[in-house]
Amino acid sequence: MRRFSVPGPVDLLASLRPLVHSAQDPTIRLRRDGVVRCSRTPDGPGTVEVMREPDGRFVARAWGPGAAWLLDRAPALVGGSDDRDGFVPERHPVVARAARRRPGLRLGRTGVAWDALVPTILAQRITSGEAARAWTRLVRAHGEPAPGPYELRLQPAPERLAALPYWAYHRFGVERARAEAIVAASRSAAHLQQAIDEPSPRASARICAVRGLGPWTAALVLRIAAGDADQVEVGDFHVKNQVSWALAGEPRGTDERMLALLAPFAGHRGRVVRLLLATGVRAPTFGARQRIVAVERL
Repeated sequence: MRRFSVPGPVDLLASLRPLVHSAQDPTIRLRRDGVVRCSRTPDGPGTVEVMREPDGRFVARAWGPGAAWLLDRAPALVGGSDDRDGFVPERHPVVARAARRRPGLRLGRTGVAWDALVPTILAQRITSGEAARAWTRLVRAHGEPAPGPYELRLQPAPERLAALPYWAYHRFGVERARAEAIVAASRSAAHLQQAIDEPSPRASARICAVRGLGPWTAALVLRIAAGDADQVEVGDFHVKNQVSWALAGEPRGTDERMLALLAPFAGHRGRVVRLLLATGVRAPTFGARQRIVAVERL
């Protein structure tokens, strides 16, 4: 068990929401006052519980072979290592307003690339609802019971997913292209884990070198696993429009326009995106009202 403090406010729901990949995600339980999640750490599987105490401090408990590893990183998980140095929200009034409304939004660091890889690949090219269903069904079918008392299920092991033929993914609503990307990522899991400790450009390049993984996947994996506050999901179907609308009043944008608008916040561009989306910024919608997450390079 570990007790620790995190300076400043921490909004657990807003900060850790990217770790929840479906409403029935078997790998995590997130509440306003705490989180329980399981992970395949470099030391083995484990489950960690982090709860906020009445005095504002946190207490962490963990189970399984990866328990000590998870306890060491519990503060980073809830944003304790999130470095806001150089972030000046006043460079744009909308960003300043979002920062005031969400002062407790932190960028956490899980320290495990694998946790984010498969759910991110599943979200390529389809709606968020389809991705959520695929993730839940895949974990229930090929995951394992997690250590500890919470009856969570571990993410499927890389070697298990690497051994599945592409057609075995069809029952989860996953077509051949994404299935082959999952298999390629599974075979490169150790290589991808090493990437999150690299400087940002090199880390992105190492992830994108794996078949079926492009800049969108790399950005989300690095923001979650490495806590990289500068990662922007280039290639997302909607984010470029949300940023263009929020920062320039333009209902439609391009990736290039989005990056230009975010340039004054270099080093914290991903933080700005998180703040804008967390405060409900929505560009005007035209056409069908379904949320396609991303169109990734495959």
